[in-house]
Amino acid sequence: QGQLVESGGGPVQAGGSLRLSCAASEYTYRSYCMGWFRQPPGKEREVVATIDSEGSTIYADSVKGRFTISKDNAKRTLDLQMNSLKPEDTAMYYCAADYSLYDCDSGSWSPGDFGAWGQGTQVTVSS
Repeated sequence: QGQLVESGGGPVQAGGSLRLSCAASEYTYRSYCMGWFRQPPGKEREVVATIDSEGSTIYADSVKGRFTISKDNAKRTLDLQMNSLKPEDTAMYYCAADYSLYDCDSGSWSPGDFGAWGQGTQVTVSS
């Protein structure tokens, strides 16, 4: 469904902040649903946060109050501001999008429902 390229990952100490950014092609940026997922070592991919074209967002309980998902229409990017990072936030973070996932804000989908994925950016939080 298009190209997504993540950036902004890296090592950080617990309590610190990082901002991830996902650059999208013009077509992919028009996707109804976009989101951030992560895959900790040895675990399955899980949702972090999603945002739809109307601005509705959902967050995993583990990141509520610490992470903020947003879209920058001028830059055509999907961003994830991560504050108060914890060692358990260590994971490969992926950007994803789907043009027609109209129940985006329901959370009643699986990662496999997203048609476009980036290559991932590693976030490592040390204690």
